[in-house]
Amino acid sequence: MKARTILATLVCFFAALALYAADPQLGTWKLNESKSKLAPSGAKNSTVVYTAAGDNVKVTVDGVDGAGKVFHSEWTGKYDGKDYPVKGDPLGDMRSYTKVDANTLTFIGKQGDKVIFTGKVVVAADGKSRTVTADATDAQGKKYSTTSVYDKQ
Repeated sequence: MKARTILATLVCFFAALALYAADPQLGTWKLNESKSKLAPSGAKNSTVVYTAAGDNVKVTVDGVDGAGKVFHSEWTGKYDGKDYPVKGDPLGDMRSYTKVDANTLTFIGKQGDKVIFTGKVVVAADGKSRTVTADATDAQGKKYSTTSVYDKQ
């Protein structure tokens, strides 16, 4: 019985390892403010966590919105370009991700049917950092752009 338990544990470990190797987005990412160019009216995502959730991906974000209010958001879906609901996001209620290549995603955030922000996530070739560029519209209708650099934890 011990041998089966050990074998099952090893299979799970290597399956998880293969999944993480297959998707460089997965993991915990911390904002590197010194390397980022954030807009004063935009949200600041301090920590972003991508985890496998069955055949989906779950993206959890902790940050501060443009008014200084702390938020926690969660999105679960696929990188298929379809809208999936997001909970707790100060900018919108739907988000979609599209896989461009192994290290690149594009995303769209919406409030209802209105596009609020668009952007791109690029994981560096060494997998140690990622850069998120986004164009958004704040609550007053003002457009702004951000470049956020994250370090993998």
